[in-house]
Amino acid sequence: MGDTRPAAAQDTAEQTAPDRRGAVVAALMLAMALAALDSTIVSTAVPQIVGDLGGFSVFSWLFSGYLLAVTVTLPVYGKLSDTFGRKPVLVAGAVLFLLGSLLCALAWNMAALIAFRIVQGLGGGALQGTVQTLAADLYPLEQRPKIQARLSTVWAVSAVAGPGLGGVLAAYADWRWIFLINLPIGAVALWLIVRHLHEPQRQPAARARVDWAGALTVFACGGALLTALVQGGVAWDWLSAPSLALLGTGLALLVLFLRVERRAEEPIIPGWVWRRRTIAAVNLALGALGLLMVAPTVFLPTYAQSVLGLAPVAAGFVLSVWTLSWPISAALSQHVYRRIGFRHTAMLGIGTAALILFAFPFLPYPGEAWQPTLLMLLLGAALGLFQLPLIVGVQSTVGWEERGTATASILFCRQTGQTVGAALFGAVANGVLAARLGDANDLEAVTSALDAGTAAESTRRAIADAVHAVYLGAAGAAALAFLVLLILAPRKFPVLKD
Repeated sequence: MGDTRPAAAQDTAEQTAPDRRGAVVAALMLAMALAALDSTIVSTAVPQIVGDLGGFSVFSWLFSGYLLAVTVTLPVYGKLSDTFGRKPVLVAGAVLFLLGSLLCALAWNMAALIAFRIVQGLGGGALQGTVQTLAADLYPLEQRPKIQARLSTVWAVSAVAGPGLGGVLAAYADWRWIFLINLPIGAVALWLIVRHLHEPQRQPAARARVDWAGALTVFACGGALLTALVQGGVAWDWLSAPSLALLGTGLALLVLFLRVERRAEEPIIPGWVWRRRTIAAVNLALGALGLLMVAPTVFLPTYAQSVLGLAPVAAGFVLSVWTLSWPISAALSQHVYRRIGFRHTAMLGIGTAALILFAFPFLPYPGEAWQPTLLMLLLGAALGLFQLPLIVGVQSTVGWEERGTATASILFCRQTGQTVGAALFGAVANGVLAARLGDANDLEAVTSALDAGTAAESTRRAIADAVHAVYLGAAGAAALAFLVLLILAPRKFPVLKD
């Protein structure tokens, strides 16, 4: 296979010499670690944070605010990186992320901490999208699986280590160190990027006008709709006034956004993202991936502790094993897609994942810990075959000037899928529990009773049934992704040639 990179991307790789490229990759891995850690590191420090700052009723916004800011800014940063280059967007995002981290460490109450977490998220969106795009700029198609597998490994290890590291810092130092630790790591990454990453100079006249109106409306629209999904059924009922107001506002802003984008010279989310079969199919398929990932990441630890009776550390291990097989499978996927193509490799992975997820409800009750552990190990291997070929495939079908937008669109769809999945599967689990135990019970109340040792055996069975229902839903999401690729994706991705 020859070098398939467009001229601008080749210039980026050629101007970043091999000795400098290693430093840039190290910076990208550090930046990815920051973004991944900050999604999970706060979770185990919540008791200390609430004890110091108060605000227990709104602490969930420490996570929701960060997630919303990352998700809605992904397409904006993708378009900006195509317009101004990857380096200025990555540097600006890193500075914003570090500023948010410093402000979080200085927060004086819960409202200030939530606001500063949103600032962190505004920088985190730039880190996530631009790192993935630069990885494709720096390496030809044959070498991209290796760098993407490294980034996947960093993400997996950081996501697993985050809760433990947050707990250690909160217990033996102070919860503010959870945010201060970002500063030296981020400073090293920032220094490496500024010193070693070189991109071709772009003529100012060739730079397109930025669609700031589109950026503002997509941020407002995404914020309203995602807030409704994140908080609906948690902070308020689904049919309550806040939910209906947010959904109505979000839909009105969506109509406004579509009108703005039609008139924009260079829209933030251009129509070609959805008109091209390859990108549209991958967007939908990775949206389904985000949906199904909620089942293991959110509900498996509860299942392991409540049904299997494992301690929190052992329950975390049951979940973490998929972070071992996922990057290994992703790194090896190139040997598969070179033979059978991106589409068929992804279909093989997601089809296998659907069968594994479908098998989970048939595990014996209460069962042994090795049984879900084995399924998670296999699931990670299957999803490694699914996700990476699609990301590499899409990045290889577009030129440098479109790669940031294309990469951001698929990451945006995956993030949105996770948000929708958390709301959807939370409603499914609570519905099953209410049917088994009565309307006054939801997953949070039931697990609290289990922790207190006051729950009966019927409660454990009800939790098992609830998690089984979630896994069946996740299997349906995997089957949907398979059908999307089967029906919409072209048999052979139109990889660009020089």
